[in-house]
Amino acid sequence: MKKLIFTLGLIAGLSALTFGQEGHNANDGHGHGATATPTAAPTSLADIKMDKMTHDYGNIKQGDNGECVFKFVNNGKEPLVITNCQGSCGCTVPQCPKEPILPGKSGEIKVKYDTQRVGGIYKTVTVNSNAKSGTVTLTIKGNVESKPVDVAFPENKTPQGAPTEKKG
Repeated sequence: MKKLIFTLGLIAGLSALTFGQEGHNANDGHGHGATATPTAAPTSLADIKMDKMTHDYGNIKQGDNGECVFKFVNNGKEPLVITNCQGSCGCTVPQCPKEPILPGKSGEIKVKYDTQRVGGIYKTVTVNSNAKSGTVTLTIKGNVESKPVDVAFPENKTPQGAPTEKKG
């Protein structure tokens, strides 16, 4: 008898859960896993055209100037606004223009890499803007070679003991 009551209770509970879901559908705005139709964002008429996407330092010495410049032009029909410039780590620091770049005008993004860090360089700078082409990823690469170590020569000390004779 206990098994029968338990079974009937289980069926009643599952039925209540099943019927409780009626009245909802995938398009009711509750986000039931269905992908909603995105509203089209206004398309910007600004466009960014970079002169290069990668800067190769080649082999540089530790402590050398780690600055480089990426130039660009706004090929669009409305002002280009750069909203964020972010280096991939703290050793890569970009500087982007704060003011809008008018159509047909150019600007530059300065990147400074900390050359005190010895070894290979492969870092990125992400540039977010209102350009219709979207986010731009710039790359810097190269190799930082360590400075030669200055070795002090040992002092010439007076030799101890008797000088040796040369036989000739």
